[in-house]
Amino acid sequence: MSGRVAFIGAGPGDPELITVRGLRLIREADAVCYAGSLVPESIIREAKPGAVVADSSSMTLEQTHALLKKSAQAGGLAARVHTGDPSLYGAVREQAALLERDGIDYEIVPGVTAAFAAAARAKVSFTTPDSTQSLVLTRMSGRTPVPDKENLAAFAAHGASMAIYLSAAEPEALQAELLRGGFDPQTPVVLAHQTGWPGETVLRAPLEKLAATARKRGLNRQTVFLVLPGETASREARSKLYDPGFSHGLRRGESEDE
Repeated sequence: MSGRVAFIGAGPGDPELITVRGLRLIREADAVCYAGSLVPESIIREAKPGAVVADSSSMTLEQTHALLKKSAQAGGLAARVHTGDPSLYGAVREQAALLERDGIDYEIVPGVTAAFAAAARAKVSFTTPDSTQSLVLTRMSGRTPVPDKENLAAFAAHGASMAIYLSAAEPEALQAELLRGGFDPQTPVVLAHQTGWPGETVLRAPLEKLAATARKRGLNRQTVFLVLPGETASREARSKLYDPGFSHGLRRGESEDE
């Protein structure tokens, strides 16, 4: 079998945030299966004439697999286009298992996830020297449960930066869990709704006003919350990499030259 499947991350909404490789594969594909409610139509319009194009919004796992399988078994390339990055809340693992079962080759092309697009829009950093060097990507428990050991308060207790997806339906509970975990009420939070889409909303608020801000602006499920304890650190903090006195493999520190 010479056919194959490419799982492609289309990015958060801005059609220019797809990778060069991802866009090329969509243009080459004989079949394109995409999440219609989340992937920009302008990206799907790049499919070549004659390609089979299907919106997976109302399809089951078995139905999407049948489409991909048919194309691959005919020797073609099938593009399975996901929003953001396929590895994060993309349900790729179960799709890949069916392809492996049927002996169909596949690849995964990464994409820009909403948290990174939101940080870029807000001009913030998840990591800051001498303050925060870790990032937790997670979500609240809802119709799809989250393991007990991964509850928000437990993660918040680490004091690391957090990017919280799929949690806008209960902003009061989200705020309460983060405070229960030990975050300062004044911790900066970015609330980013439909980042990269026309009419996107990118707001800032202290943690203690997260819920009120989300409710006031009517933010829905396509919102990511960035909790940024490092944003309170001094702007004078500098990384060691570019410190004149810091030596590394490509530069001697000034103190060593004396």
